[in-house]
Amino acid sequence: MKTETDVLFISHGGGPMPLLGDPGHREMVERLTELADRLHKPSAILVISAHWEESVPMITSGASPQLIYDYYDFPPEAYSIEYPCLGEPGLARQVYQALEQSGMPAQLDDRRGFDHGLFVPLKLMYPDADIPCVQLSLVNSLDASTHLAIGRALQGLDYANLLVIGSGFSFHNMRAFFARDTPEIRARNQAFEDWLEETCSDTALQESERGERLAHWERAPHARFCHPREEHLLPLHVCYGLADKPSDTHISATILGKKSGMFYWRMEPLD
Repeated sequence: MKTETDVLFISHGGGPMPLLGDPGHREMVERLTELADRLHKPSAILVISAHWEESVPMITSGASPQLIYDYYDFPPEAYSIEYPCLGEPGLARQVYQALEQSGMPAQLDDRRGFDHGLFVPLKLMYPDADIPCVQLSLVNSLDASTHLAIGRALQGLDYANLLVIGSGFSFHNMRAFFARDTPEIRARNQAFEDWLEETCSDTALQESERGERLAHWERAPHARFCHPREEHLLPLHVCYGLADKPSDTHISATILGKKSGMFYWRMEPLD
């Protein structure tokens, strides 16, 4: 990275529920608001959302993207949420160029709006919606190494005071969220969370080993139980590929009854 960039992976909860007062998201709401209070306010935010997959990395480049209410069967107020932040076409072009220069074909999209992987957590963190945003898609191969490479490509960005957020979920087994809680489910959830914290934060690991563990994350304890499909984990891979070092802070929160993690890579000290 040519200028200082803070990098944050968050577990963003279930659809709009964090904004609707759901008690299962209380800890998540507290953690995100605390993080925003401690972070230096960014000039722009780049969000890699678990809710956008394309054949190549796509980047929102519109000046005023609309919101996409990409969830179903929620109360009417879930479809009137507002988050009128602006886009940042200049940052979008930088993201595009960084990917292209790394040999990774990418595309700008000036029509797509912001999905709930962006507007739900940011409405909690920065409710004034006064920070311009750009959203970057996943690649629909869902290949872990590809997403690590996307993160490494973003090291070429030259944008002052940028915050990069990987918006996913460290646990994302939908059946388990709504199944009867059991000691076995809790043990599986905890074992994967422990592995993820060690992988992302242990300073004793060499970066080559850390990258190898993330590239083969499915070998982790109970990996496929915690992520039957990996789209909610892959924003973490982009974050690590960009940061290329152990995370400085691990934040834990119980969300919908499941242990979940967030990771912060500090390029500028927290207050």
